[in-house]
Amino acid sequence: MKIKVLILQIFMLCMAMYAQAQSFTLQGRVVDESGSPVEFASVSCLKQGKMTMTSLKGEYSLQLHSADSVEVRFSMVGYKTKIRVLRRPRGKQTLQVVLYSNDNELGEVTVTGTRIQSGQTQELKKEHLKNLPSVSGNAVEELIQSQAGVSTHSELSSQYNVRGGSFDENSVYINNVEVYRPFLVRSGQQEGISVINPDMVEKIEFSTGGYEARYGDKMSSALNITYKRPKPFEASVSASLLGASAYVGVSNKKVSWSNGLRYKTTRNLLGSLDTKGEYKPTFIDYQTYFTYTPNERWNINFLGNISNNHYNFSPEDRETNFGTMENVKSFRVYFDGQEKDVFRTFFGSLGITRHFGKNTSLSLIASAFKTREQEKYDIQGQYWLTQTETSENLGVGTYFQHARNYLNAHVESLKLLLKTKQKRHDIEGALTFKKEHISENSVEYEMRDSSNYSIPHTGKDLYMIYSMRAKNVLDANRIEAYIQDTYRFGGGEGQSHYTLNYGVRFAHWSYTKETILSPRVSLGIIPAFNENVTMRFAAGLYYQAPFFKEIRDTTTVNGITYAKLNNKAKSQRSIHFIAGYDYRFKLNNRQFKFTAEAYYKLLGNLVPYSVNNVKVVYYGDNESSGHAAGLDFKIYGEFVPGTDSWLSLSLMSTKMKLNGVSIPLPTDQRYALNLFFTDYFPGTDRWKMSLKLAFADGLPFAAPHRELESNSFRAPAYKRADIGLSYRLINNADNHNKKNPLRNLWLGVECLNLFGINNVNSYYWITDVTGQQYAVPNYLTGRQLNFRISADI
Repeated sequence: MKIKVLILQIFMLCMAMYAQAQSFTLQGRVVDESGSPVEFASVSCLKQGKMTMTSLKGEYSLQLHSADSVEVRFSMVGYKTKIRVLRRPRGKQTLQVVLYSNDNELGEVTVTGTRIQSGQTQELKKEHLKNLPSVSGNAVEELIQSQAGVSTHSELSSQYNVRGGSFDENSVYINNVEVYRPFLVRSGQQEGISVINPDMVEKIEFSTGGYEARYGDKMSSALNITYKRPKPFEASVSASLLGASAYVGVSNKKVSWSNGLRYKTTRNLLGSLDTKGEYKPTFIDYQTYFTYTPNERWNINFLGNISNNHYNFSPEDRETNFGTMENVKSFRVYFDGQEKDVFRTFFGSLGITRHFGKNTSLSLIASAFKTREQEKYDIQGQYWLTQTETSENLGVGTYFQHARNYLNAHVESLKLLLKTKQKRHDIEGALTFKKEHISENSVEYEMRDSSNYSIPHTGKDLYMIYSMRAKNVLDANRIEAYIQDTYRFGGGEGQSHYTLNYGVRFAHWSYTKETILSPRVSLGIIPAFNENVTMRFAAGLYYQAPFFKEIRDTTTVNGITYAKLNNKAKSQRSIHFIAGYDYRFKLNNRQFKFTAEAYYKLLGNLVPYSVNNVKVVYYGDNESSGHAAGLDFKIYGEFVPGTDSWLSLSLMSTKMKLNGVSIPLPTDQRYALNLFFTDYFPGTDRWKMSLKLAFADGLPFAAPHRELESNSFRAPAYKRADIGLSYRLINNADNHNKKNPLRNLWLGVECLNLFGINNVNSYYWITDVTGQQYAVPNYLTGRQLNFRISADI
């Protein structure tokens, strides 16, 4: 028995020695061309079915069978794959492998250093932000408002309409994170400082339609802002009668930190309105952007924003004259009461990015938005409506407006973003999870008493002309995902260059339990016969997933309107068809670009809405369909050497079918003409002039609290001219005077609303004892001088 056990032990020992002789251990390290470890690289032997991954230090260890030749494969996304063949390996083998970045990608086509637009997103120059005469102080939005296909009808507001869409149909991103604005704002006067700080902007990308899948679920436009990494030290300050701003940025090889502080007050500007009183608007905003790059592999960034906007107003009196020269009416009001509004918002995002070589990165981005809003007013007005020629009183009475509106909201999101460049492909995909909470408690009513009786009346009962109550809570989760590819091909000698972008977007909202899928595609062609021409085509399905305002449905019972949330609402739909043509040419040795674009938007599942100032009120249910079609033209270039100017023209027609009636959309602007022109005085670059002109068709409107089908009137055209004159007191941009810390010092004066045109913002309606109604125009700001000083350090 002992002999058998001994023989068995000897046999097992021999087998172990044989197995050891037939296997070996491969170990080592994988690094890139700079010697940094490549983490999570794949080390595999396909013939033996063995595979492992490198550690955070780039180290690996793999047990393999020996053979005459053993082929080991080293690979990682963003790097060129390397294969090593080992000859009769035994024991322990140590192997250090260097992976090189995959740089086989098609270079961009450029003309005189300017990036050619081959897709539906155009890049706007940030340098224009300092040249625009500004009313609202929101320079980025005012730059957007002057583009083809974009319109606005209030210089007090940063909101804009794009190709027939409402204000809520425009998505805005900062550093890959979607940003929000306050919900209760109903007037441009209440609007504070927008979330975009122009002093911190590096890149502005804007699309009026046919945009890529990476941009969210909105139907009209996409604005993407990228904040900059500052120089080792840079700073700027500016101040004017409308506000002030300060910016400081510092950086080294690993750390950068930007800080921006803005203050805005429109007291002097609002003093030019017809309604006189004590205006006390104060808007303060602070932003910080911090980045930390410990090595080439990792990047950590944080963006924070605190905005505190107060609008306090105590009206005193108002006098408005309107009508024609032969038929002039005068509206006179004496006020009691006040309005106190607070819009306090907080926004922050934290991003961690891992770079796998030069061409591949994986980012995890967490963000949070919080807003606390209150709108409170009690205003009584005693009014007289008089026919000026005969002094006849057309209407005498009193109205009283009351509101106690409170809203708290917060949205948190977590986004996983992957980007990679593989030869001719730029691939991008992301998965986002959002958690939303909104609570609203609102009470509004309006009373009108004309000639000693209340309006409306039934003969027995008296009601307010408008009364609304809302108490709603929304708790929901949202999942979003997209994947897209930009494929560039062609471009050889004598060949056309093609840029194809295709992708799909997915979203699911737990509140309505709806899932949407949005495929999108665009193609840009630079033909071989003319490298100065670009032809662009795009089509896509754009769903606007409903949010709080779209699902806020109203019902009226016994003269009181109740607002409830409709969890059966569907996403609004817009199918885009776009054809564009760009032509680049030189005139007098100066570069110009002409752009023409035709579009058709097929609209379905629309939630009808009305617009009063900047407040959009939705029906809360999908009740209509329609379309928007138009042409946009723009010519851009150096009308004056060394400066950029542009002229844009937009033509549009919109229709929607509601309750069997075909009517224009509330944002139906049939034409719009915008000009931005800059010039230097002859012989010097110290004096600079900037001119901004806008001429746009008026929008449809009707009496308040009426059905949209009654939109039978159209407001007068919006006409405005703003001009600014600047003098460069110090020009040290090239640092020729190293002892002077100032790089530039500009002194400027602006004349806002140069011609003093009375543009109509909205209407106040007066009803006399016979039931006849008069629309009294609410005019926007008059002529105003603004003095400005700015310095770059």
